[in-house]
Amino acid sequence: MFGKKIFTVIFLSISVFNFFACGDDKEIAEKIPTVTANSSSSSIAIFHSSSSSIPYTPQPSTNQDTWVPGTGWSLAWADEFNIGGISASNWSHQVLPAGTFNNEWQRYTDSIENSYVFNNGTNGYLLIRAVYEGGGLFSDNFTSARLITVNKQDFLYGKIAARIQLPYGQGLWPAFWMLGTNINETGGDTAWPACGEIDIMEMIGGGAGRDDTSWSAIHWDNSGHVYSSTNTNLSPGILADDFHVFEIEWDSTNIVWKVDGNTFFTKDITPSHMSEFHKRFYIILNVAVGGIWPEYPNTSTVFPQYMYVDWVRVYTNQ
Repeated sequence: MFGKKIFTVIFLSISVFNFFACGDDKEIAEKIPTVTANSSSSSIAIFHSSSSSIPYTPQPSTNQDTWVPGTGWSLAWADEFNIGGISASNWSHQVLPAGTFNNEWQRYTDSIENSYVFNNGTNGYLLIRAVYEGGGLFSDNFTSARLITVNKQDFLYGKIAARIQLPYGQGLWPAFWMLGTNINETGGDTAWPACGEIDIMEMIGGGAGRDDTSWSAIHWDNSGHVYSSTNTNLSPGILADDFHVFEIEWDSTNIVWKVDGNTFFTKDITPSHMSEFHKRFYIILNVAVGGIWPEYPNTSTVFPQYMYVDWVRVYTNQ
C-alpha cells in the first residue's frame, strides 16, 4: 500500500539438538583507497587503517536513515564506523577454519579482503565481505569475517540495534546476534547453550521466502538445548535492497524484537530455567557461507557478497 513495506510473522518454539547460529564466480580486482568512517580521535587503535587499500566495494543503498530509538532511551555505546578502520577498542576478529560451526564452508579471517571500513563520501560503513577463493563449490574455498565485542564491550539489558544492508543468494547466512560473555568459546567457563544466545537477526539466502525473511531466536539450556524462534517477511523486495534496522529491547522481564521499529516477537524470560538472559552478553556480526540450515552455495550464487553495517548502538532506558 503506497509502497509501504509490510511485515508478516510466523512463530515456532521447539526443543532440538544443537542448532547454533553463526550467524564470486568472478571477483573484481580493482582497489581503491580506504577512507574514514566512529570517533575522530587519532589515538584510537584500529584494524586496517587508512594507509591500507580496500577491495572494490559497490555503493550501498541510499535509503534515508529515519529510525529513532523512541522515548526514554539514552545512548550508552555506539560504533558509527566513522574512523579510518575497524576500532580495536570495540571489535576483535575470530580467525577460524572452515567447518568450525554448523558445517559452514567459509574460513573466518582477519584480512582486509573480508572486513574493513568503507566511506562512500558521505557516510562510513563496516563491510563484511564473503569471497569465493576458487577451487569449486566445496568447503574451505570461501572466506569471510566474524567480528565480536567480547572482552571489550558487553551488555546486560537495553536496546541493542544495528542498521544493516544484507547480502543475498543461496547459501549466504548473515547474522547480528549475541552470546553470553561466559561462553567457553571465548575464554569463559560455560558451554553453549547454557551461556545463552540472542539472535537479533539471521537471514538464510536463496530466493523468495528466504532473502526477504529475517529470523530471530533465543537459545538456552533446560536439561538440554531449547530455543524459541520466529521470523518476519519483508514485502515488497528483499533485505539486500535497502538498509533496515534490526533491534531488541531487553529487560529483566522480556526480550522484544523489532525490524524498522515494528515489533514482531516478544519472549518472556522470567522463568527460572532462563537465567542465562540475566547475565552479560557480547555482540557478533558475521556472514557465514553454507551450513546445516541455509545449505550451500550453487552456480546461481553471486560472489563477492557484502554486508554493510551503518552503525551499531546500545541504549539504556532511564
